[in-house]
This record gives sequence, C-alpha cells and structure tokens, in this order.
Amino acid sequence: MRESGGSRSILLVDDEETILFSYTTLLKAAGYTSIASVNDSREVMSFLRERGAVAVVLDLNMPHLSGETLLEEIKGEFPSLPVLVVTGFNEVERAVQCMKKGAFDYLVKPPDRDLFLASIKRAMEFTLLEEELSHLKGKLLNGGLNKEECFGEIVTNNPRMKALFQYVEVVAPSPQPILITGETGTGKELVAKAVHRCSGRKGEFVALNVAGLDETFFSDTLFGHRRGAFSGADYNREGLIVKAERGTLFLDEIGDLAEGCQIKLLRLLQEKTYYP
Repeated sequence: MRESGGSRSILLVDDEETILFSYTTLLKAAGYTSIASVNDSREVMSFLRERGAVAVVLDLNMPHLSGETLLEEIKGEFPSLPVLVVTGFNEVERAVQCMKKGAFDYLVKPPDRDLFLASIKRAMEFTLLEEELSHLKGKLLNGGLNKEECFGEIVTNNPRMKALFQYVEVVAPSPQPILITGETGTGKELVAKAVHRCSGRKGEFVALNVAGLDETFFSDTLFGHRRGAFSGADYNREGLIVKAERGTLFLDEIGDLAEGCQIKLLRLLQEKTYYP
C-alpha cells in the first residue's frame, strides 16, 4: 500500500503495480494530491475503516477477493462511498451488474484519460454533496451556530435568517461556487462576507461589481494580462483571481454580464482554468 497527501484519499485498487502507477501519475498531473493505492484486495476494507476515502477505483479481476465481492463489502459498510469499477472490453455486462449493485460508474480498461478524470471529478463532487447534506441535517437537528461571530454584521432575530446562517456554516467550507440571490439592498455582500469568514480561508475577501463591464475590461480586471498582450500593456498585471487566491472572490450582479463574459466565467467555474 502506498499513500500521498494528508487528507482522505482517492483509493486505487489493482493487483498490477504498473496500472496503479499509471493512475497515480495521471491523477497527480490533474492536480490531485491525496492518492492511496492497494495491490492486495484483502487490505481494502481495513484501509477504509481506518482512514476512509473520498472515492475508490476498483479493478474487477484480482486474486483473493474479486472486484464484485469487494464492491458488495464496500457498499454494505460504506453505502455512500462512490466506487468506480474498471473492466475489460469483453466484460461490459459484468460491469453493468456491478452498477446494479451500487457502483458509481464503470470504465473500460485501459480507461480514456478524459473519461477517467471526469468520472473521478463526479465522484468527488458526489462525496462532497453527501457530506454537506449530512452536516446540514445535523445543523438543523441541533439548531445552533458554531461560529456566531461570522454573522456579526447582520442584525436579525428572524428565525428564517437564523436558519440561513446555519446553512451558510454548512456550505462555507465547500470548494464549490456559491450562488447568492436577492433584490438590491437585501445584503448579498454581507452574506458573502459571512461565507468567507465561516470558510476558514486565509486569503482575502475580494469583491467586484461586474454590472456594465464590457468584455475587455471584465477579462482584464478578473484574469489580468501579460506584458505585450495588447497595445499599452507595458507590464504584467495580475487579475483579481490571483488577489483572491486561498480566499473568496465575490462577483456582484453577474446576471448583468455580457454573453461573452458569461462564457469565460462559466469556464472558470466549471474547469477551474483561465488565461491572462
């Protein structure tokens, strides 16, 4: 068994070391840092009980315990843990049976790079959502706030607002984008600041009102530019995304963005990539 990174890992299970190395290399190149691998199927359950995982990539053909047997054991003890099964070209029916037993997805060996990473991404998002829902249920049952100081700028005795505060505490640590809606003057930026404080992020809270910005000014402000990118660009300029690194970027009035700007923003939110 090998492991890298400090948090719960993506667990790779295969009896072939070369395949484990290939998966690990691919995941690291895509930015994943917490990866563990097990080449003996008999060790998987003890690993999960002791350390947990955010997702499992499971080969079906292994000595000792087959992938199907191990899948049943995993889903029996960890029903919400997403398991991606890997099968050969001539075993698709077998993979479909695994889907019926609770597998999250199946991949044909050797898996296509983009399909593999997309499946891993969906599995991670599924785990995150499950944990947020579980945390939210706990919050609603105990009815309290753990970080009342985060909401000090908002004065209210309204029970619905206090329920909103509980929800903010649950979703604030999430790396996913958060949409805040409401009429002008209802305090969307105050809620965004509360989200930032509850998140525990060490970076800055950076706000930008994007209403009325044309595509060029929006792109330059958000993404920055390189020296020589256009006439008058005499030096490198970092955008607000860099300024908000490890913090929170609050974009106000995104509904008023031009269509071209919305496409660029969508790529940023979905793919986590941009170009200065």
